[in-house]
Amino acid sequence: MSHTSFQNLSRRERQIMELFFQNGRLTANQVTELLPDNPSNATVRTLLRILEDKGQLMHEKEGRQFIYFTVVRQGRMGKNVFKDLLNTFFKGSLTDAVATFINDPETEMTEEELNELETLVKQAKKK
Repeated sequence: MSHTSFQNLSRRERQIMELFFQNGRLTANQVTELLPDNPSNATVRTLLRILEDKGQLMHEKEGRQFIYFTVVRQGRMGKNVFKDLLNTFFKGSLTDAVATFINDPETEMTEEELNELETLVKQAKKK
């Protein structure tokens, strides 16, 4: 059971993982209800099994139900997704990614956010 990167998951598998990151522990029925496009319960159960095989989810039995939960922490998954994004769209350059975001006229940043970025840059220089 190896951990698969978020990028290697199908669209529907990513949707399911996002539900777990937003809601925590879920049953197959809850996942079915929360997913868009009304997939069948059998389809959702198959996808949950696949995600278990890929090392993304585990389950525990509570009464007659399986309760599923994530194996990978959201922060770790987010870091992996961000690295994939950097490599795919910015040739691995964090500078290019940040510059693209900051220089976009539609980006609205507060003074507090800019100060936080400045502090992070100063801390990184000290390392």
